[in-house]
Amino acid sequence: MVQSATTVPAAAAADTDVIGRRVVATIIDALVIGVLGTIVGAVLGLLLGTQQGAMSFELQGFAAFFSFVVILALVFGYYAFLEGSRGQTVGKMLCGIKVVREDTGEVPGFGKASVRTLARIIDGLFSYLVAFVAAMMSEKHQRLGDMAAHTLVVRK
Repeated sequence: MVQSATTVPAAAAADTDVIGRRVVATIIDALVIGVLGTIVGAVLGLLLGTQQGAMSFELQGFAAFFSFVVILALVFGYYAFLEGSRGQTVGKMLCGIKVVREDTGEVPGFGKASVRTLARIIDGLFSYLVAFVAAMMSEKHQRLGDMAAHTLVVRK
C-alpha cells in the first residue's frame, strides 16, 4: 500500500506521552520477573541438588551457570513473547499502555520485540536512566530499543 504525502500512519497519531506509565510498568515487570526468577531458581536448585556439600565445586559452578542461563532465557522470553504477541507485558497491561509497530500501529511481532528486548542491555544501564533520558529527548518518547525496532509505546 502506497501512502500519499498527507497520509499519516496510524501509530504516528497515537499518544506516546506515557513516560510515567512506562516507569511504573517497568517496576511492575521487574517485580514479576523477580518472583518468576525466584521460583525458577528454587526449582532448579532442587532439581540440580545444589545444597551445600551435595556436589563438587565444579558441578556447583555448572549448576549456577545453568541457572543463570535459564533465568536469562526466562527474562528474554517474558519480554519478547508478551510484547511480540500481545504488545504488552504484565506491567504494560496494568498501566494501560502497549507496544506497537511505528509504521502500522499493529503488535510488533517476535522479531521487533526481540530487538527491543536485546536493547534493554543498553537502555537498562544506570537503572534504566539511559532509557528514561532517551524517551524524554525523543519526539516520539522512544527509548533506544524502540528506535532500533521502529516501535512506539502508546496508550491502549
